[in-house]
Amino acid sequence: MARPRIGLALGSGSARGWSHIGVIDALREAGIEPDIVCGTSFGAIVAAAYVTDRLDALKAFAEALTWREIVALLDIGLAGGGLINGNQIVDLLRNLKIDTPIETCAKPFAAVATDLETGREIWLREGPIESAVRASIALPGILSPQRHGDHWLVDGGLVNPVPVSVCRALGADIVIAVDLNGDIMGRRFKADGGKPISPGFAAMPPEFLRRLIDQIPPGVKTQAATIATKLLEPAPASPGYFDVLANSINIMQDQITRSRLAGEPPHIMLVPRLGHIGLMEFHRAREAIAEGRACVEHSMPALRRYI
Repeated sequence: MARPRIGLALGSGSARGWSHIGVIDALREAGIEPDIVCGTSFGAIVAAAYVTDRLDALKAFAEALTWREIVALLDIGLAGGGLINGNQIVDLLRNLKIDTPIETCAKPFAAVATDLETGREIWLREGPIESAVRASIALPGILSPQRHGDHWLVDGGLVNPVPVSVCRALGADIVIAVDLNGDIMGRRFKADGGKPISPGFAAMPPEFLRRLIDQIPPGVKTQAATIATKLLEPAPASPGYFDVLANSINIMQDQITRSRLAGEPPHIMLVPRLGHIGLMEFHRAREAIAEGRACVEHSMPALRRYI
């Protein structure tokens, strides 16, 4: 009998998405090679690296990433519909050679995005892979929308955070899904002594704040700088502005994920324990990758039953 076609659905989750690298490494070491790979938001980045055979390059970059390098990638631009324009991210993908036309990839690939006007779910399956990824990661309020033909596209996590349905539509017989949102609720603002935990924005270095303020018109820069400083600094007794934004995104993605997966359950669900990693803490890649590997190891009995 022919081996069943394995689909891998990599979910959204911003910095927690580095764990997808550990998941794929562990699966391949166990002899489980996905035939179809689909990704939403950060999952699209890792999926694209995998189907272009650049996963090792992405892993090396991620494990060496520091806050200074993260800030260098944040091309601040308040006029584009988000805090960050995203051009530097596209340049990074091209520098890592993740820039192949999707049609030429050896494995079927799709990135999920959302049509900003209609709310429709969009599957990006042709054209430059880096452009598809850029659209899929356009988190509202953070990264500006991506133009695609006559439409503006934003983050696919708004409609399909874990693209199980896409894998099935592309011909997968067995779907392995990675949900990065299963461990994020109820832990963001609790710590020893009752002190709030920042989801990753307030921990940003001063350089990010300076670059943000530089985008403000001179006439209101002094007043805006005072306001921006208060927004970004951690609050002693209550969550700050960006903490509320980050956790609201977490709530949204958690609720949508639960709803979609209830109607479209995968054969195997992998849920890395990543509640301690904030939305923008991309410098914690080693922790996330290690947890991705551990999640696969813990789920190996279920994987063996299906595959």
